[in-house]
Amino acid sequence: MWVTGVSTASTTSRRSGFTLLELVAALAIASIVVAVAVPASVRLYDSMRYREAVRDVIGLLVSARYRAITSGQPQNVEVVPRERLVRLGGQDVRLPEGFKLAVESASELNRQDTGIIRFYPEGGASGGGVDIESPRGRGISLRIDWLMGGVTQETYAAR
Repeated sequence: MWVTGVSTASTTSRRSGFTLLELVAALAIASIVVAVAVPASVRLYDSMRYREAVRDVIGLLVSARYRAITSGQPQNVEVVPRERLVRLGGQDVRLPEGFKLAVESASELNRQDTGIIRFYPEGGASGGGVDIESPRGRGISLRIDWLMGGVTQETYAAR
């Protein structure tokens, strides 16, 4: 018996899910996003490591000047390029693998393989500088003013 306007059987049944074409398109889009994002994130990570290394070395140099003034005793910052190490007393800053470190300091203060930058209680310093270069070739030159003991920075491209 038929009832007018009501169908007892479904004429079309649609299953839920994705077609093969939709899955392939989604995977292609995801692959493109990953191909673009991974190199960008590696560059971002390298840039963060570089900025952190520069900030830590500047902080150590400024801290040495402050300690010298407040304690009334000269403070030595040791720079060991071969080990990528900058040291003030018990504080060490070691640059990550692949970074290059160079020091310019007064020869009468230096020790074997170690450059010494001395900060004096009056606020001055022995002068000199520290160069930090990232594996990608970006570099920064930190200069220590002998008269006032201030630290200035200047960026450079790989030589």
